[in-house]
Amino acid sequence: MALFERDYDIYRERDALREDYQPDELVGRDEELRTYKAALQPVINGEQPNNVFLYGKTGVGKTAATRYLLGHLREDAAKYDDISLSIQFLNCDGLTSSYQVATHLVNEFRSEHDQISTTGYPLATVYDMLWEELDDYGGTVLIVLDEIDNIEDDSILYQLPRARANGKLDDTQVGIIGISNDFSFRDDLSPKVKSSLCENEIHFPAYDAEDLKAILRQRADVAFYEDVLEPGVIPLCAAYGAKDAGDARQSIDLLMKAGDIARDAESETITEDHVEEGRTALERGRIEEGIRGLTEHGHLVLYSLVTNEIEGETPIRSRDIRPRYTRFARLAERDPLVPRRMRDHLSELTMLGIVSVTERNEGRRGGTYREYELDLPVEQVLSALSETVQLVGVHESVVDMADVDLAASS
Repeated sequence: MALFERDYDIYRERDALREDYQPDELVGRDEELRTYKAALQPVINGEQPNNVFLYGKTGVGKTAATRYLLGHLREDAAKYDDISLSIQFLNCDGLTSSYQVATHLVNEFRSEHDQISTTGYPLATVYDMLWEELDDYGGTVLIVLDEIDNIEDDSILYQLPRARANGKLDDTQVGIIGISNDFSFRDDLSPKVKSSLCENEIHFPAYDAEDLKAILRQRADVAFYEDVLEPGVIPLCAAYGAKDAGDARQSIDLLMKAGDIARDAESETITEDHVEEGRTALERGRIEEGIRGLTEHGHLVLYSLVTNEIEGETPIRSRDIRPRYTRFARLAERDPLVPRRMRDHLSELTMLGIVSVTERNEGRRGGTYREYELDLPVEQVLSALSETVQLVGVHESVVDMADVDLAASS
């Protein structure tokens, strides 16, 4: 008997719920697509392409709309003999400087046997290489810079849109499409960059619940067999997505998680209970990822708060957290941070939704101060702090809860 066998009860095409799936039509973005299409029209007309700047929160369709329209643009441009179109996508996650972006673009245009090092050249030399590569292409080149807000200096954002006007290119027309999740990124640009890069601005607002229902139904029709979804599943996934800043990706992920849970349970249908269970699992994963992304001192501050929480000492002031934090830092062979920096870590934990804070005002005598307490289940936080618990030692308050092979030592 085979250990693994295909099942055909829930999914028809599970990949339709994955992030890289491109639907035949985009729903809920008619107005934005019309504006975007008009901004790209000069390419088909053989004219200098517009520069386009897209902004909006994560999961509102900016990248999906770009891939959708540029896919059609590439197909339609191929029908015209006098249009030569090249499109280059570059995700700027991890690329913080114009130098890094420029070297990556040069390598995108070159063969894998002719790549340049990402360090060691003067920036002006890298730009000269980039202009040479672009002019060798000829025709029209569209460069998509996704997550453009990671770039910390303006140089490349000034050079690329103005390359032809500044005499750097003779045979190639370049258009830039910048995509940002940061609403303030545009405001931080220098005036000379803003005037060219933001030639056409398109704001993608958050999806509302009705938009999300339409998106989920479109994906569900491809992903699942008929009559698998109970009636309340899509409205519930959409409601949670609308609550989470109108993020379509989160709604789709939740629907897939519910489907996976139903399949694992060998259920014939996906129910609202599967959605609730999936939301809990996804939320736990996001929170644990957030905790693991903290600095070492952030972990020590959080561990100090957790032990106070278990002992019933919360809500608690930062000055009362400090003695235990100081002890944990020394056990970890680290120098304790000054009180202000320790409070900065408490503020970061609050922003992440791991800790809640209450403002207290005791009048002239007591003054104003803050009290902190854990906003998540203790077991969940301890699970994410397992490495810190092993580093510091198991505090007596958590000795029966921490899943580590260390004796209480704090």
